[in-house]
Amino acid sequence: MENLSFQYPSWYILLCLVLGLVYALVLYFKNSAFKEKGKVLNWVLGTLRFLGVSLLAILLLSPLLKSLVQEIKKPVIVVAQDQSESILSDMTEEQRTQYQKTFQDFETALGDQYDVKKYAFGNEVREGIDFEFTDKVSNISEFLKYVYDLYSNQNLGAVIMATDGIYNEGSNPIYTGAKLSAPIYTVALGDTTPKKDVILKRVFYNKIAYLGDKFSIQIDASAQNCTGTNTFLNVSKVEGGTVNNLKRLPININKNDYFTTKEVILDADRAGVQRYRISINTVEGEITTVNNTKDIFVDILDARQKILILADAPHPDLTALKQSISKNKNYETETEYINSPSLDVKKYDFVILHQLPSRKNNAVSVVKTLEDRKIPHLYIVGTQSNFQLLSLNQSLVSISADPRNTNDVQASFAPDFSLFTIDETLKKELPNFAPLLTPFGDFKAGPNSTVLLYQRIGKIDTKYPLLVLGEENNVKKGVLCAEGIWKWRLYDFLQHENHDLFEELMNKTFQYLTLKEDKRKFRISLNKNIFNENEEIYFDAELYNESYELINEPDVTLKITNESGKDFPFTFNRNNSKSYSLNASYFPVGNYTFRGSVMSNGQALAYDGQFSVQPVQLELYETTANHGLLRMLSEKYGGQLLYPDQLATMPQMIKDKGTVLPTIYETSKTRSVINLRWIFFLLLGLLTLEWFCRRYFGSY
Repeated sequence: MENLSFQYPSWYILLCLVLGLVYALVLYFKNSAFKEKGKVLNWVLGTLRFLGVSLLAILLLSPLLKSLVQEIKKPVIVVAQDQSESILSDMTEEQRTQYQKTFQDFETALGDQYDVKKYAFGNEVREGIDFEFTDKVSNISEFLKYVYDLYSNQNLGAVIMATDGIYNEGSNPIYTGAKLSAPIYTVALGDTTPKKDVILKRVFYNKIAYLGDKFSIQIDASAQNCTGTNTFLNVSKVEGGTVNNLKRLPININKNDYFTTKEVILDADRAGVQRYRISINTVEGEITTVNNTKDIFVDILDARQKILILADAPHPDLTALKQSISKNKNYETETEYINSPSLDVKKYDFVILHQLPSRKNNAVSVVKTLEDRKIPHLYIVGTQSNFQLLSLNQSLVSISADPRNTNDVQASFAPDFSLFTIDETLKKELPNFAPLLTPFGDFKAGPNSTVLLYQRIGKIDTKYPLLVLGEENNVKKGVLCAEGIWKWRLYDFLQHENHDLFEELMNKTFQYLTLKEDKRKFRISLNKNIFNENEEIYFDAELYNESYELINEPDVTLKITNESGKDFPFTFNRNNSKSYSLNASYFPVGNYTFRGSVMSNGQALAYDGQFSVQPVQLELYETTANHGLLRMLSEKYGGQLLYPDQLATMPQMIKDKGTVLPTIYETSKTRSVINLRWIFFLLLGLLTLEWFCRRYFGSY
């Protein structure tokens, strides 16, 4: 319904009518032009003029038409189905089909009165329900948060959630932060009766271990209704199609609700991703055996760098260095003396030359091997050093000194150092550490060097370098122009009761010197080496030209090979950033190798790697439905727990509750009368008719 209103007082309409009347009287009251036609014509023409002028005047008052539009929206009902594997643990195929039909009929019945939104949840929340029940995890709290985020500002009438109450990801749904204002109705699936079952509950382990180390696996096992039975816990290694048993531990089940934790120590004896299988032997009458086995993958890294501390003679520095370096599991440290007959520097990744070359031993062959093999090294200068040979072996720093005279020096950080970051606490504390012993003389940093520390003599900050880093002929080198760093380690412990600051300085220095730059022109990278079976696998690739500029013109192919030798070929996509990317999607559980290939500038380049896919078995660990959780959840939000055979009664139950009501939205629309098309034609018709009559009857 529309209402007429004016932007001026309504009594102005009388003035408009008076104006039209006056105009008509003046024009036609004593007009003799139509006298012979009779007075009727004057009255007709006057009326037309009166209506036309009055209507024009009224339109000048800007009349408005206001209308009220009502829109009725149905309340939203969110219907969700748990799609995890545990739902099917107690369902036959016939029962699943019947449940699907009952659920779909229930959805149809709701759709007559409500706006039904259907969702599935498990690995993730998604629209639509397919009743496949293949998700590897259950996350009920994530679904509740999703509903809250999406519908908290809408007319949400109710949430209906069909699940068995088992969740193995996310927080307890009772304590979720989603404060829904709508009732939650839960449809209880699964069986709450504990059955005879031995379950491998959880396996805790580090996904990374280092070659040669030992690593621990902690195994939680439980049993229901198996009192008086005995079984075994087995830890095996899977290599190809062969399963080799490593450990066998007995388990004696002495109560119905049994739980135990076992720890197994294994040797990391082979590099690469290793597959281990933890299993529990089945017991007679067990309801299911799928939760008796779990495969885990451990990436055993052969990434330890071998570091040699090579000295001219025994010195407290050697122990201080070895103790600090050995704390880093990435390093394997050995100490040797220059006159050792078994010395072989070729097998090391980094060498510390303590007071070498010395006045007694020039270490020419050692230094030559380091240069030829491109092995990074660090010189530590002392009173026994041969300064002339030292200056010939490197150009980072030149020393002109008399070893018979020494200075006690402290350290100050170079303000423009940028090879790596320095902790502010270390910057503040190191200048106060105990002084080191350095030869008295002249020290000059070379053009290719970067100074990390300068010498502070007494209270004077000099420009004499104390610790210098750099690269010569593609070999990273460093020079520490003083001995006695054992004092720094002791002083750090004396002040802070730990060696953290000293070890940070040493570790960052060694990390820079030992870091090997990847100068390959073609590289493929994965964000990790071990994936879950429900994770997509993404590859990135980079290709460089002769000037080490990033390019992506040639096609890059990838071939993934499984343990059986089957190949899966792919082609990378080009990115705007001049790189390549590939989504290889999902892969079955197992170990895989891959080879990427590209032709660049007539040269065939390849990159090899490996990855593994581990199973997600969370849904197998818990097979007893938790209807108590669902009852608590429904009571908390004012809903009710029902069973699948009660689904048909739920639409009437929601209606009888009386709280799920439609929302009426009213919208007020305003439009100007002057924009109405029929007003224009009415006004045009009045004026045209008057003009026509005047012309027809002989006047203008």
